[in-house]
Amino acid sequence: MLGPVLLAASRSDRMRRIVAAAPVTRPVVDRFVAGDGLAPAMNSVRALTASGLTVTLDHLGEDVTDRATATATRDAYLRLLEALMLEGLGPKAEVSVKLSAFGQALPGSGHEIALENVRRVAELATEIGTTVTLDMEDHTTVDSTLAVLAELRERHPGTGAVLQSYLFRTEEDARALAAAGSRVRLVKGAYKEPASVAHQEKREVDRAYVRCLKILMAGDGYPMVGSHDPRLIAIAQELAARHDRKQGSYEYQMLFGIRTAEQRRLAATGERVRIYIPYGADWYGYFMRRLAERPANLTFFLRSFLPNR
Repeated sequence: MLGPVLLAASRSDRMRRIVAAAPVTRPVVDRFVAGDGLAPAMNSVRALTASGLTVTLDHLGEDVTDRATATATRDAYLRLLEALMLEGLGPKAEVSVKLSAFGQALPGSGHEIALENVRRVAELATEIGTTVTLDMEDHTTVDSTLAVLAELRERHPGTGAVLQSYLFRTEEDARALAAAGSRVRLVKGAYKEPASVAHQEKREVDRAYVRCLKILMAGDGYPMVGSHDPRLIAIAQELAARHDRKQGSYEYQMLFGIRTAEQRRLAATGERVRIYIPYGADWYGYFMRRLAERPANLTFFLRSFLPNR
């Protein structure tokens, strides 16, 4: 019952102020977010890649309402890629972007502004030997995001996309993207969506996830299994074996700070595991969605408000 409330709160300015002002918030945020700036994020990149994991980095921010902020987001990613290049981390680290942070929602020419901004990021990513994955946001952005994907893949074919199994349209999108050279991260979905476009029950979302995963594993692309669910991870392994996929022809993706023992376990078996590392001062929306996804995350947060005994 709390999930929808938290998802609604993730876009509330009033709740943002309340949560950000709480003294106990910062230590809890640090579990899920690798710092406010580039330096601590790079520390996490070094530690994780040294342990045999790969990473993707997300400079936090979304729903940008002015062009200057969109440009600032682009520049933050360029600085990130330059930092990865200087340390030779391109082969082990890629970046994930939200197009709403690049200007997608700006009136009139938002789509074109976002495409212009993210193209610069994709160019530098290609130059240093890595790539970009386009995060998916709420259902109103899907068509624009997939159109940007098609544009970028013409010159940067490794550009990846994210599909969300809770949307009714996703099986069709998975079929369209399950082609040679395509990279698709499949997740359940973490935005509050109406019943007219998305499954509302967890069981139905999970079933849709498996249907989409079957499509991607049977295809010629590169599936990226975005899940912490042990049952779905086991199903992914079964599907990979069924379709004679070798380790390295797909990967698992998990969030920074969540199920770290499982991350290491999978990597130790030879699986490719990529950790999604968010960083930046605009952490609130991301943080609230993580609380909404799992009751354990919310319990962890609420316990932090209790006095030490």
